[in-house]
Amino acid sequence: MEPIIELKQVTKSYGAKTVLKGINLTIYPGQVIGYIGPNGAGKSTTVKILCGLISDYDGEVIVAGIDIKTDPLAVKRRIGYVPELAELYDVLTPAEFLGFMGELYGMPKALAEDRMIKMLAAFGLEANADQRMDTFSKGMRQKVLIISGLLHNPDIIILDEPLSGLDANSVIIVKELLHKLAQDGKTIFYCSHMMDVVEKVSDRIVLINEGAVIADGSFEELQQQQGNQSLEKIFAHMTSKDSLSDAADQMMRAFEN
Repeated sequence: MEPIIELKQVTKSYGAKTVLKGINLTIYPGQVIGYIGPNGAGKSTTVKILCGLISDYDGEVIVAGIDIKTDPLAVKRRIGYVPELAELYDVLTPAEFLGFMGELYGMPKALAEDRMIKMLAAFGLEANADQRMDTFSKGMRQKVLIISGLLHNPDIIILDEPLSGLDANSVIIVKELLHKLAQDGKTIFYCSHMMDVVEKVSDRIVLINEGAVIADGSFEELQQQQGNQSLEKIFAHMTSKDSLSDAADQMMRAFEN
């Protein structure tokens, strides 16, 4: 099987600070990659490079056989991106916004409308299709954002904290959807701080810290390497220089006076 994504010695600096230090990753179709790391580890920079939002990096990024520096538009057509926060043009309705997104992706209008209606209904938003989004809760906005990233049926889905603001039932829907999309051959690149969700939805976990990959394997493989622990504890052990328990105790001592 040919890789769908390849990162070869990818390095990125902002001034004197190097945030990615020679990242190498080979990802295959149908894989669900949990891409995790502490704040400032380089996760967001990696995602922006994969989405073609950052082009001034060193190394090579190949997506679906295409060098993203050579033809970023061709790569973007293959990708669906769901950021944690995004502008949704609040004065528009979901129907207007998603119709606009369908046009940007060159979708036939009837196809975009049919998918939009079905996906809004799946999230319980069919009654809100023609309601301006400036009245929406964070969770409702997040649902529209997820639909916009999936509307064109992309081969690669990049998710950055996609469950932010969702209620428990919607979280279950998204987790089950990710499983079915992977079964359908979609490649999912999932960034999150919710370790319990990453542990359950990912068949491969990549842990990045200070711009470098420090672990790469299934959850079971990471457990074998680090002891029979939860992903949260493995994450804490591999990325924290000091005891997190000691830090919590230090915080509590602030209340002693």
